This record gives sequence, C-alpha cells and structure tokens, in this order.
Amino acid sequence: MTHDLFRQDAYLRECSAQLTVITEAGIVLDRTVFYPLGGGQAGDSGVLVLADGTAIAIADTRKGKDAEGHPTSDIVHIPAPGQEALLAALTVSMPVTARIDWDRRHRMMRLHTTSHLLCHVVPQLVNGCSITPDYARLDFAMTDPLDKDQLTAGIAALVVAAHPITVASISDEELDANPSLVKSMSVQPPRGTGRIRTIRIGGEGDGPLIDLQPCGGTHVANTSEIGAVIVTKIEKKSATTRRVVLGFAA
Repeated sequence: MTHDLFRQDAYLRECSAQLTVITEAGIVLDRTVFYPLGGGQAGDSGVLVLADGTAIAIADTRKGKDAEGHPTSDIVHIPAPGQEALLAALTVSMPVTARIDWDRRHRMMRLHTTSHLLCHVVPQLVNGCSITPDYARLDFAMTDPLDKDQLTAGIAALVVAAHPITVASISDEELDANPSLVKSMSVQPPRGTGRIRTIRIGGEGDGPLIDLQPCGGTHVANTSEIGAVIVTKIEKKSATTRRVVLGFAA
C-alpha cells in the first residue's frame, strides 16, 4: 500500500520514501507525492532521486493492479525509456526522494479547479472529462448551445472573487442522501473506506457556495491562483453532448 501524500496536501513537491516493489510495470514506493492517472486527471511525471544523487526520470504514474487486473492500493511510478542500467541497480528498501515536475502539476491543479468552476457556470451533468497540463475538457449532457465568451467571463468572475478551496470528506450515507453532489456520469466516487473525499469551492462564513462534489484530484487553494484561463473551443459532440475545452490565455 502506498501512502498518497498528495491527497492531504497537493502542494507537496517532494518526499522521502523507500522502494517496496520493483517490476517491469514500474516502481512502487511506501509513500509518494505523485498523483496517478484517474478521475480524468493525468498522472504526474518527475524524478526519483537516489542517495548518491542519481535521478531516475518518471514519465507517468498509474494505479497498481494485481495479477488479475484488479486495482490495488499501490501507486506505480513508470520510468521513462532508456534507463535499464539504473533500474537494474535498484533494490527493495532503497531510500529515494520522490520529486514531481511541479510546473506541470500546478498547471493541472489550476485547470482541474477551473473545471469545477465550469460545473457551476454550466449546471449540467458531465459525461466525460480530461485534465492535462495544457488543457481541460468537459463533455456536458445537454442540448442547448453554449457561448464561449459568456463562459469565459463567468469563469473569470469566479477567479477574481478569490473563493477558497477546501478538501474535506463525507460518509457513504451522506452521499447516498445527496446524490446530486455527483456531477459526473462517467466517473463515480470510490467507495469502501467509509469516507469519500470532497472538494468545496466557497461556502465559508457568509461566502456563497460555488461547488461541492466528490473528487480525488489535486486543486489550488484559492480560485485567484488559477489566473487567466479561457474557453478555447465549444463542440457539438452529439445531439445530447456539448464539449467545452479550457486552456491558458496567451
């Protein structure tokens, strides 16, 4: 089992760790700051730095699977190609420093939080999403047309309002009693631990609640940190689907 430090603090850029599993699939650590592909968000890249300063480049991060393909609680760090000699020297229990590509992660944090703002501006169910370092894409289950400039203006107003983002959790029973909290038709929140992680935007003190939904991804701490994000494209993907693509302003 990998202790997923990013769940509690998305701003951690590195951590000390020990190797626990080394296979052809990748490297598993006892703890990590690397986010694995999931919930629409791309996996982190970065480096694992050995005690002698040698750095192993990590190209991607995925959730572990057992021999039958079922998900496990491991997080697998996938080395970039061409590092066979370095990988052959690794041993279990070897200490490393796990360090993410922070600029890449932070871009995804900004875009992922923006996608939650978009769910407020377009209050429709989402039936597909993708969060990358360069763009975010949300597919809304709807038939009405959308206006690119209006959506950009709505997002910009929420960014400037500097709404705080809070990581919390609710019980399975609380989610069952409030099914409207789930905005996605394609990704269901994980169950089984008794608690489901949530992201809340706004709603502190007398401030308005902008968005509240289950989410395991990484986010900024305040909407003001998002900066200039715009709607770059709107597509009619089907008779009942409108795709909105977000990107950074030039």
